[in-house]
Amino acid sequence: MMQGPVPGQGPRLQIQGDRQSGQDVRTQNVTAVSAIANIVKSSLGPVGLDKMLVDDMGEVTVTNDGATILKMLEIEHPAAKILVELAELQDAEVGDGTTSVVILAAELLKRANELVKNQIHPTNIMSGYRLAMREACKFIDEHMAMRVDKLGKDALINCAKTAMSSKIVGSDDDFFAQLVVEAIQSVKTEDVFTGKPKYPVKAINVLKAHGKSARDSCLLNGYALNLGRAAQGMPKSVKNAKVACLDMNLQKTRMMMGVQVLVTDPKELEKIREREFDITKERIQKMLDAGANVVLTTKGIDDMALKYFVEAGVIACRRVPKDDLKRIARATGAQVLVALADMDGNETFDPATLGTAEEVCEERVADDNMVMIKGSKFTRATTLLLRGANDYMLDEMDRALHDALCVIKRVLESNTVVAGGGAVEAALSVFLENFATTLGSREQLAIGEFASAALVLPKTLAVNAAKDATELIAALRAFHYKAQTSADAKGFAQMGLDLVEGKVRNNVEAGVLEPAMSKVKMIQFATEAAITILRIDDLIRLAPGEEDEQ
Repeated sequence: MMQGPVPGQGPRLQIQGDRQSGQDVRTQNVTAVSAIANIVKSSLGPVGLDKMLVDDMGEVTVTNDGATILKMLEIEHPAAKILVELAELQDAEVGDGTTSVVILAAELLKRANELVKNQIHPTNIMSGYRLAMREACKFIDEHMAMRVDKLGKDALINCAKTAMSSKIVGSDDDFFAQLVVEAIQSVKTEDVFTGKPKYPVKAINVLKAHGKSARDSCLLNGYALNLGRAAQGMPKSVKNAKVACLDMNLQKTRMMMGVQVLVTDPKELEKIREREFDITKERIQKMLDAGANVVLTTKGIDDMALKYFVEAGVIACRRVPKDDLKRIARATGAQVLVALADMDGNETFDPATLGTAEEVCEERVADDNMVMIKGSKFTRATTLLLRGANDYMLDEMDRALHDALCVIKRVLESNTVVAGGGAVEAALSVFLENFATTLGSREQLAIGEFASAALVLPKTLAVNAAKDATELIAALRAFHYKAQTSADAKGFAQMGLDLVEGKVRNNVEAGVLEPAMSKVKMIQFATEAAITILRIDDLIRLAPGEEDEQ
């Protein structure tokens, strides 16, 4: 349906919808993005505050993790959605720094918008930002990054403490840092092709159990399943386990939906019933003949089937979560079977699909029974058992430890760390300001703004700690300027904020360390996101059609 211009509304598009372009769209995008950044701003840093989110079902989440907060906000605005994806990307790539990346991206956008208002073309700003990003990453690698081996063993524990400092477990960081470093080192494997060590975070299963205090959390050797054996008559422990992983029902076989059987002779009914029992019995027998002595299935096992397992002295578990089953299959070298059918249409069970483990046993942990799979053949698996007062606390501990695990993994794999507490951002700000003055082109202004935007993180840290941000940042910049201009003051490059005392200190000596990769990725992702949103100068919203409204 075509429409002409409507009086008082200016020129309309020849389609059902409205169009905004130019400065209006930019201002609107910046406003939306700043609103999102302001939500997470106060949760940044070791003295950041938590957010309580209640969803439409009344489920409550109390969290400090930027990615979790943004994921739970149902955001309508298209530009703001880019920020949510940005936080998720940082979470997937690095695992930590999700809040900082959002704040930095919003600040870059805000400053870019000011430049556009001052008649500088967005293309110039974008090329300036890209140049600043490349130089910043190069500067971090060359001047800020330090090798972990030179800092000694405590470097890993200090990285874990830094990652946890803003979380709920920050008060017990000594205990949890030790736990996290042990957990990640216990799952070390080597890459088959490159021979480099790998630390799969997914091989660490995190189980949450109510009761006791957070300090009673512990590390269990083996993969723990939060369920007991299916029947009491089964053995409590099986050595040299052959594990069968099934994704099928081991219950009395029923006819498929919609299949009808017309019986003319009542005597045949009993035979049909017997055959229904026998089909499952034969399946179980095939598994036992193949040598399986531990059976895990995601579906049910009924009493009749359990009887056969008990007689054969096999541990069987039913209703195993699918994620757990996949991880166990990967660790033990088993295959998850959806059916026993083979290529010829018969039912067979191939012994090659069984996984192997040294021992599978049932242990009593807390108030529950758990099945532990120890000494799996391919990858080592470890379980972190978290104890805590209530669900909210356990969930938040889980998120905090996930961040810390990812940080340690990155440090071990990349082997480089940088000083934390705003040291990198202050150094970058000083470096980029000096770098901007060497350029004679228009990019100079964009790089200058990029340098100022980098300071938003130390500023926010200081504000959240209820300290005088202006004074602290000025002192911090003075140290970094000295470090970059005079040769004998190189040590000042490690100066960062001490948010408890409210002063500037050497953060490497204080043990505030972060993986270098986290900072580099943060700058890259934030710049890319800011550029993506800055490129937009036209927004066309289509009105819902008449068919949609019905």
